[in-house]
Amino acid sequence: MNEKIRENLEAIRDKVSKTDLLDESQKTDSVKRIEEWVLEDKAFGTLKDELIETSVFFEKLFAELGIE
Repeated sequence: MNEKIRENLEAIRDKVSKTDLLDESQKTDSVKRIEEWVLEDKAFGTLKDELIETSVFFEKLFAELGIE
């Protein structure tokens, strides 16, 4: 996995864990998905799409982190 993608995933996971904009269930599910993607080394674009479908929070988070 590209080091930049890994860094982005770690930043996303950290922000998800700390946000008040997601309930605990959404946080747990999102972190689980992120960790699975890191382990399976899958395409980041697909994960991004899945997370955006989960909550508008992710669209804003990706913009904040400069992830297109």
